[in-house]
Amino acid sequence: MNNSELEHVASELEWLRKEINRHNYLYYVLNQPEISDSEYDALFDRLVELERRYPELVTPDSPTQKVGAPPVEEFGIVIHKIPMLSLSKANSFEEFVDFDRRCKELLRLDPSYKIEYSGEPKLDGLSVSLIYENGILVQGSTRGDGIQGENVTQNVKTIRSIPLRLFDDAAANIRYIEVRGEVIIHKHDFERLNAERAAKGEPPFANPRNAAAGSLRQLDPQITRARPLDAFFYYIAEIDGVKLETHIEELELLKKLGLKVIPYYRLCVGVDDAREYFNKLLEEKESATFDMDGVVFKVNRLDWWTILGEISRSPRWAIAWKFPAEEAISVLLDVQWNVGRTGIVTPVAMLKPVRVSGVEVRKATLHNEEEIKRKGFKIGDKVIVRRAGEVIPEVVKPLVEARDGNEKEIVPPKNCPVCGSELVKEGEVFIRCPNVSCPAVLKESIIHFASRGAMDIDGLGEKLIEQFINNGLINDPADLYLLKKENLLTLERMGDKLASNILDSIERSKKTTLPRFIYALGIRNVGEHTAELLAEHFSTLENLMDASLEELTSIREIGPVVAKSIRDYFDSPANKKLISKLLLCGINYEPVKKEEKTALPLSGKGFVFTGTLNSFTREEAERIVVELGGKVLSSVSSKTDYLVVGSEPGSKLEKARKLGVKTINEDEFLRLIGRK
Repeated sequence: MNNSELEHVASELEWLRKEINRHNYLYYVLNQPEISDSEYDALFDRLVELERRYPELVTPDSPTQKVGAPPVEEFGIVIHKIPMLSLSKANSFEEFVDFDRRCKELLRLDPSYKIEYSGEPKLDGLSVSLIYENGILVQGSTRGDGIQGENVTQNVKTIRSIPLRLFDDAAANIRYIEVRGEVIIHKHDFERLNAERAAKGEPPFANPRNAAAGSLRQLDPQITRARPLDAFFYYIAEIDGVKLETHIEELELLKKLGLKVIPYYRLCVGVDDAREYFNKLLEEKESATFDMDGVVFKVNRLDWWTILGEISRSPRWAIAWKFPAEEAISVLLDVQWNVGRTGIVTPVAMLKPVRVSGVEVRKATLHNEEEIKRKGFKIGDKVIVRRAGEVIPEVVKPLVEARDGNEKEIVPPKNCPVCGSELVKEGEVFIRCPNVSCPAVLKESIIHFASRGAMDIDGLGEKLIEQFINNGLINDPADLYLLKKENLLTLERMGDKLASNILDSIERSKKTTLPRFIYALGIRNVGEHTAELLAEHFSTLENLMDASLEELTSIREIGPVVAKSIRDYFDSPANKKLISKLLLCGINYEPVKKEEKTALPLSGKGFVFTGTLNSFTREEAERIVVELGGKVLSSVSSKTDYLVVGSEPGSKLEKARKLGVKTINEDEFLRLIGRK
């Protein structure tokens, strides 16, 4: 073929791609098709035929590339240049007003000023990030832990509403853009998907969110393509080539680029307008085609985002106002007593199946024995079941007036339901199995150790861990690193390839971070956030293990109960032995580098608060101290530099006077932090 003929084919291919992309946008984004399915198929078939004959002319943005690439061995890791933050939450209008007040204070606005907010439905799906370079989709990734996610580029390409190439006119000056959004499954598609799975004898998905997350995280893109995924976008993380002033402008640009924008968004002026919008979406949420569990409000002016900044892993310029929890009536059929990783035995309500917030609920928490007594639950009761978002369902109260006399008392066990050990009382409300070798305790501790937020050992699920324990292959988490392939091949349904994948995943987990390692140890009352605080403060595990109770309680957000849990854990010879064994097995982490705060105005100063402040809540005042380089202490001691005294102070004031600690009132504190 001569150059002239090749140019003619290339020209037709370019026209076909643009035309097919345009019709994809009309059909999958706008729901306004212009041509019939047969006409669309004719265009697509022509494109496939030409690309088959001229493979050198295939481009990465061609609609044919949505068909899906071959399966991959595993997902790669993507480090987010800009962290994918979570949102602070409000559960009432009063809490939203409090958020509005904090924004005004930080922006130094008059209290009567009405801030403009963009209001958007909070979708219940899987967060994703897409990167386009010169208009071409080059990367898709999941949120992961906010810092790093999974590379799911081939999978997002199969989602029909996601363009492989942005609209040329709108993207002409955009060299680089990263957009954030949510992958979802619509309610009607979810019902159809579960019906198809039932017909094949496959287990149904629990809810649309789980179905969307599981579908996007398939190693075979062909499976992802077969699932009815959709995607909406609501945020531009980074853009090169265009200057925007408001978030509403961001959303309008996303639409012009051919991306499906989160629906029903609206500009709200002030808190009353925002409340009206919230109530409107609350009324309409059942009729929406997708699940939403609240409303996200973002300060509209983008320059104010920089001023407001972030705290922990949440932006100060946005908040998720959650819809109220949904309730339904069921029957309490029985109570099952479960043993957790710390040995605490908790009651779980076994319920007559009931749908709450679009999810079939069969089990719900009863919290503890004291809660059962206080609320007077009985087996056979009609009960109110509540579920809010991803929170574990709970049984709220019994309907006493509906009793017929056949109900039975709930009798707590005296012995561990798993190992038979005599249970002991733990504090006021809990009962605990004291047997550290209890199979249930071991199983739960290893499930926690291997979980995504901890050591992130992919493929190590509950059933497999049960097999390890039942076959005597592991007696503690460190034994995972001593497993050999010949051990695994003796297990049920274990092939050579699967065994290799599991061992590779265990091996990869050896290289971790200090926060993950601390969290994986399963210290009581130490979640992911507390583990990060500890890692940042102590830099190494050795420093943390040697920390005194006083040093632990000097850390912001760590009180006496958490500090004692930490100290008790590291004082245990068995736990010290486990940590040594884990380190000998090759677990390693980079020491955490402490942030340099010496230039900050409160650097190195320790603060204690007593009484009520007028300008801030206690939490806000403590946050300001930390941001300015200071430390917040829980009690007055010789290490305290300032005791901030509000109205109606407590006993801390008298102790400060005895120790000669400097006391300051609220006005003096405001001057110290530069607010007066």
